[in-house]
Amino acid sequence: MSENSESSLAPAVTRAVRILSLLAEARGVPVPLTEIARQIEAAKSSTSNICVVLEEAGLVQRRETGYVLGRRTVELGGAYLASFNQIREFYRVCAESPVLSHELVQIAVLEGTDVVYLARHEGRAPLRLTAGVGDRFPAALTAVGNALLATLPDDEVRERYRSASFPQLTERSTQSVDGLLAKLRATRERGYSIDEGEVFPSVVAMAVAVPARLSGEKVLALGVSTLDSPIQPELSAPRRQDVLAALRDAAEHLSNPMAPPLPAVG
Repeated sequence: MSENSESSLAPAVTRAVRILSLLAEARGVPVPLTEIARQIEAAKSSTSNICVVLEEAGLVQRRETGYVLGRRTVELGGAYLASFNQIREFYRVCAESPVLSHELVQIAVLEGTDVVYLARHEGRAPLRLTAGVGDRFPAALTAVGNALLATLPDDEVRERYRSASFPQLTERSTQSVDGLLAKLRATRERGYSIDEGEVFPSVVAMAVAVPARLSGEKVLALGVSTLDSPIQPELSAPRRQDVLAALRDAAEHLSNPMAPPLPAVG
């Protein structure tokens, strides 16, 4: 978080949010109090006071070498996800789909220039090189991110990336706004997005947008990820069409409760 805590209407709350974000980025590695204070640009004493309050609330947990997120954050995250009807239905739709039931399927939402992964169905052996629930990845590089960005006008995309950077995760990673806009135009024309090794060299993915059901709800994206290689392409042309058709059927069911039932899993 880049906001100056001192200019905030509630500096202590702003610092508490920054602490939680810092611990989330640490992914379970304890962060010492001195490092937390340095990162949030606050005195060690005031940082300690905030951590004590967060610990009493169960939002952080103190270890010998520093602080990690507490169990209460899991409860709050679960309550947040439960508010999405599409998320609750995502698992049912994946399980009932003859194609998606055997795939690694993820659903995500756009946050600025990142995507946040909300749910994950593992129909095959887990891919360790893919996002987990709660992970953030650059929207410009991911299939779900491209599917979501493609729902926005080009001017809005340019504005979002006016001061944003493009991390180069692989040799194929998109590195410019013009390159991103070209991908989004192609996504709109064919009706789905594809990531061919932009995040991980050996992972390909395709995704479609899931329109919001009601005004005020966020557009989601549904994607399938799989390992791939030039010798044995996992998303060969016939299978790609099967996966795409299944993704479109699932997106229709998640956005339209009156859609016809999915065919039974054989």
